[in-house]
Amino acid sequence: MDEEKQFENERQATAEERSDTAVEAQNTDAAAEAIEPEHASAAEGESETPAGEDLDPTAVEAEAAAREAREREAAEDVATTLETLKATAEAASAQLEEMKSQYVRLQADFDNFRKRTEKERQALEERAKCEVLQELLPVVDNFERARTQIKPQTDGETNIHKSYQSVYKLMVDCLKRLGVAPMRPEGEEFDPNLHEAVMREPSDEHPEGTVIGELMRGYTLGDRVLRHAMVKVAAPPEPVVSSEEAESDESDA
Repeated sequence: MDEEKQFENERQATAEERSDTAVEAQNTDAAAEAIEPEHASAAEGESETPAGEDLDPTAVEAEAAAREAREREAAEDVATTLETLKATAEAASAQLEEMKSQYVRLQADFDNFRKRTEKERQALEERAKCEVLQELLPVVDNFERARTQIKPQTDGETNIHKSYQSVYKLMVDCLKRLGVAPMRPEGEEFDPNLHEAVMREPSDEHPEGTVIGELMRGYTLGDRVLRHAMVKVAAPPEPVVSSEEAESDESDA
């Protein structure tokens, strides 16, 4: 009996606790429902103007003017930014064009300098070559004189003659490879740029001013004269005086 009574007491206590919990939950929900309409009404009051209250025209105009001023200021800022960007782009374009023109001028100056330097180098090389060859020409003249004047009589003299003539031939071949060429002025018209007249000889066979003899050979290096040729030039024939003219001249004297 005692156990059954104790069990009944515990059951009743549990039921009472559940009942208290349910009552508290109902009270909480009711309080929440009461608070929500108040907040909702307050928010509606803040966001909406009561139907009976009229809007202030001055405030509306002020707000519109402020909004227009802000829009105008924003547009001016955009326009200013665009002008700045445009000016920057124009300055960069002008600087680019100036740099391009400077590059073109520098390239032209460098090409001119390279051409001028190459021309000066070639001229210096040509001048040095001419100076060396001019010093060798008398040696060639002596070889040619020896070939025309020396007449070997014995086998030993013939061998010596052949040996130095082989040296002469070797030198002539070297000069040809360097571009040296001898002049052949006989029969040509006298040219002061190529020839040097040292003698004049009356001639009936050749026109006046024709080269009829070469006293010293001239040489050229390409279009440049290494040494002028010393030549003999034809002159007009002397008039023939007959014996009768000579006697008349004597009698007049």
